[in-house]
Amino acid sequence: MTTKQRRTTRTDDVHAWLRADILAGRRRPGDRLKFPELCVQFDASVGVIREALTRLEEQGLVHSEAHQGFEVIRLSLDDLNSLTDARVEMEGLVLRRAVQEGDIAWEGAVVSAHHVLERTALLEEAGPSRMSDSWAAAHAAFHEILLNGCGNGRLRALAQSLRDEAELYRRWSVPLGDSPPRDLAAEHQALMEACLARDADLAVARLTAHINRTTDQLTSGVGLTHSHDERALADVVDAEQNSRGSGARPARKATRSAPPAPRRPRRPKADA
Repeated sequence: MTTKQRRTTRTDDVHAWLRADILAGRRRPGDRLKFPELCVQFDASVGVIREALTRLEEQGLVHSEAHQGFEVIRLSLDDLNSLTDARVEMEGLVLRRAVQEGDIAWEGAVVSAHHVLERTALLEEAGPSRMSDSWAAAHAAFHEILLNGCGNGRLRALAQSLRDEAELYRRWSVPLGDSPPRDLAAEHQALMEACLARDADLAVARLTAHINRTTDQLTSGVGLTHSHDERALADVVDAEQNSRGSGARPARKATRSAPPAPRRPRRPKADA
């Protein structure tokens, strides 16, 4: 294995670990991502850490500023609304073309992906207020396959990029609870049926409603208003969880506690 191949594999591992930490809430919106700490924690070089963070920035999970370094992206109402608007327009366009252009193999893939999603538990057993990684993966696969019927790869890539950016908001929608009540299984079933019926208008309408429901959970679910535009959405979530006595992690204070003890990740296999 060449040095470049080994470094690429290392970057993949660090990227996966950091992404999982961000999506699971172990690294909070607004948390600084400091190179010295990350190098020790992941037993990796500055170059590897930088590549992993750059990839996360491309996925909309971290943000960087000159002379300031990287931090986990901050979640705000303005950003959520603009992202939702962009997703409705772009994903709706791509799904319409997928319904019109998809072949029988696409139909079969949609049914298969829905079956896996339907049979996968939404919540973590150890943390019932958190979305499970397996459900998140099945959910992502289902929506990706829905869009794969569109023959234009550039349009699919744009739509997928917006979906990636929305992942952190999607994860935070679960701790808010069912406010208003939501039946995700029924939403996905209805979306699949509209696609298989080749009803593009109905499919786009159901996808639009599906995307907007997540936004509704993050806004009306905690009474979020435009007065919170400059406030991290995660802090609003914390306040709501604490008021319910859910045992969730308390809101951050101005001072940060010491970072956890460094861990030494398992090194990648030689043939990875």
